[in-house]
Amino acid sequence: MAATACSRAYDPPLASPGGAALAAIEVRAAAAAQVFVDDPAHPVLSSENVHHLVRVLRLGDGEEVIVCDGAGRWARTAWSSAASLVPVSGGAGPGSDGSVQCDERPGPPLTVAFAPTKGERPEWVVQKLTELGIDRIVPLLSERSVVRWEGERGRVAVQRLGRVARQAAAQCRRVWLPEVVGVIPFTALPGLADPGDVVLAQLSGDPLQAGQQVVAVGPEGGWSADELGCGLPTVGFGLSVLRAETAAVTAGALMVSLRTGTVAPVGRSSG
Repeated sequence: MAATACSRAYDPPLASPGGAALAAIEVRAAAAAQVFVDDPAHPVLSSENVHHLVRVLRLGDGEEVIVCDGAGRWARTAWSSAASLVPVSGGAGPGSDGSVQCDERPGPPLTVAFAPTKGERPEWVVQKLTELGIDRIVPLLSERSVVRWEGERGRVAVQRLGRVARQAAAQCRRVWLPEVVGVIPFTALPGLADPGDVVLAQLSGDPLQAGQQVVAVGPEGGWSADELGCGLPTVGFGLSVLRAETAAVTAGALMVSLRTGTVAPVGRSSG
């Protein structure tokens, strides 16, 4: 039977108290591990998965493992010492009968584009954006970029970031893998969303709005005058000068919080 697609976005906030989304994440958080497989209904573990479950986590018989396809479909299984998984039987919560569950994709989709910095900081950014729930992560080449991922170097770097995102998604129990795309030039930014929905992070910018779905964070040297004059709106994250990687993660946290209703615009005092 063909796999069920999970493509429609949630209409209510994902974190609504008592909602199905909250019940599902509570179940997944209680499991000993999560791994990605091709088909949650018939999970086949890769050698990498087996090594992680046996050698790293040292799972015991009966410990629960979530299997997920990265596109919203997941199921609860129990670990066997024979290095295999069997459907869970009994218990409470979604998937307690071992059936495949289908979480709809959060909406609207959110993107953070960032100019990579030196060292391992890009991996840290991708890890944290994945944990927060960002849907698309875009390495960006700007005029003042010190790290310039181009050609084969760029391809290898993006592959590495994809592995980081996959590991982070398993750790934080995400069932929709974020998309880590290839490096784009600054001039391609406007094409990532509708006009007005793509914004640049800038100290003097306006507060971030819920409808702004793409935030771009510049390099350590900031945006050039030409880039700031390109016509894209700017948003600010307070009165501190943030490191580039901190600004990228701050953008992700604010965007997801606005989408889920965790935060709301501050109203004027009536006093």
